[in-house]
Amino acid sequence: MITTLSIKNYALIEKLTIDFSTGFSIITGETGAGKSIILGALGLVLGKRADLTSLKNKEEKCIIEAQFEISKYNLKDFFQDNDLDYEDETIIRREILPSGKSRAFINDSPVNLQELQDLSLFLIDIHSQQQTQELSDENVQFKIIDAIANNSEVITSFQKLLKEYKSDKTKLNALLKKQSEAGKQQEYNTFLLEELVAAKLKSGEQEELEADFEKLNNVEIIKESIDKSLAIANEEQFGVFHNLNEIKVALQKIASFSPEYQALFERITSITIDFDDVSKELQNCSEKLLNDPAQLELISQKLQLIYNLQKKHQVTSVDELLQIQTNLQNTVLELENIEEEIAVLSKAIEEKTQELDTISATIHQNRADAIPVLSNQLISILETLGMPNVRFKMELIPSETYFQNGKDELQFLFSANKGTDFGLLKKVASGGEMSRIMLAVKAILAQYSKLPTLIFDEIDTGVSGEIANRMGEIMKGMSNKMQIFAITHLPQIAAKGDSHFKVFKSTVDEDTQSELKLLSSEERVVEIAQMLSGTVISDSALNHAKALLN
Repeated sequence: MITTLSIKNYALIEKLTIDFSTGFSIITGETGAGKSIILGALGLVLGKRADLTSLKNKEEKCIIEAQFEISKYNLKDFFQDNDLDYEDETIIRREILPSGKSRAFINDSPVNLQELQDLSLFLIDIHSQQQTQELSDENVQFKIIDAIANNSEVITSFQKLLKEYKSDKTKLNALLKKQSEAGKQQEYNTFLLEELVAAKLKSGEQEELEADFEKLNNVEIIKESIDKSLAIANEEQFGVFHNLNEIKVALQKIASFSPEYQALFERITSITIDFDDVSKELQNCSEKLLNDPAQLELISQKLQLIYNLQKKHQVTSVDELLQIQTNLQNTVLELENIEEEIAVLSKAIEEKTQELDTISATIHQNRADAIPVLSNQLISILETLGMPNVRFKMELIPSETYFQNGKDELQFLFSANKGTDFGLLKKVASGGEMSRIMLAVKAILAQYSKLPTLIFDEIDTGVSGEIANRMGEIMKGMSNKMQIFAITHLPQIAAKGDSHFKVFKSTVDEDTQSELKLLSSEERVVEIAQMLSGTVISDSALNHAKALLN
């Protein structure tokens, strides 16, 4: 329940703090006095969006703070899940800065509007004329029936399973689409893969083949050059090797005369050794050189195969072809795995379908059992509210579609008078009838579910006299289990409250302000008398007011 509301610099309110109690609270005031401002301030606390028009003084920030007693609301898990500090006396604060930015806090912890809105669902239900119209919405009608059917837990299980089912269906459709698209390419991919596998490619192979090709393709000129080099190196009288040995012998004779000569001798000796190695290597190369046209043809064919594959796949190296080969292998294998995945998913979907059908059947049966209970209770309450011939016809229509709350569609039909056909609520019920039906619904729901604080914003629209008196009695009865507020223009309802607040305007230094005041017993008599007779209060109105209050 809400225990305190504090408002600063909001609309026509400069500063206001008011305490609320349990039971049935009444809020009255002339049209335009500021009742909507109080609701607007509460709306901001509950997470509605704000703008600079909310500020009375555009240079100062607006602060709205509400304190709630939530020890009986079982909200510790909510606070833990949202990483918030839990307090039995929880304080929600909303600030609107002159810059237009807005901040929200729960027990001094900053929160976003979504968290605020999520928490507000457990705290306050503001019933407005718009919500009365929502009674015609099928989802709202189902929520009423499901509350009486005690379907909350089973629908939660259904929704969890439905989410998994839809996820599996999405995955299956994606796999089927992938299989269809891949199937068209599978034959071509297999052909490309077989072609690459048959080529027996190896990393670095192209460079080796190209080197061997150059050797074999130019074997005659290579042999001629090597043999000429060997002849120059090894000619008996004038060859390079003979001359190097002559130099070596000459330097050996003088090496002992100086370190300088010794160094030169060692260097020529090293050159002689290196040259000897070069000569022997040339000799080996000469001996290995063969004119092998058949081998040259094989190398040429392999290189041409590599070049063709590179051109086809638009790459420039064997390593890239090998990577394409690996990718093709994965693609072909993946398609084979897709069939297995499709089979597994199809089986899972079939099992979930059976389970969803079982749960939805339970939901349906619970609803079917609850509908007569709801209908009888509605008729019973509405008879006391001046609708003696009211009838309801609620039909569950099984569907093959999975909705968020089962597989039912609903026809919620209504007839207010004898001899009239059933029709949809929004088409055949008047504003006053809708208000009474909604009050009856709330009264019934209060018996089956833990509703938060309820604020009825002029639910008495379209009614008066004895009917208003009975509506007040119903709200009074509801307040035995929960905190109820009623914003009303009817004295019959106002007289039923445990406490009575008046919204009024005052002028301070030519500044108009809205204020909210808790009325004393005497003030309350005057307020109700004024509601009965207008500005000029007669003795009969005062006596009538006292009678209503007693």
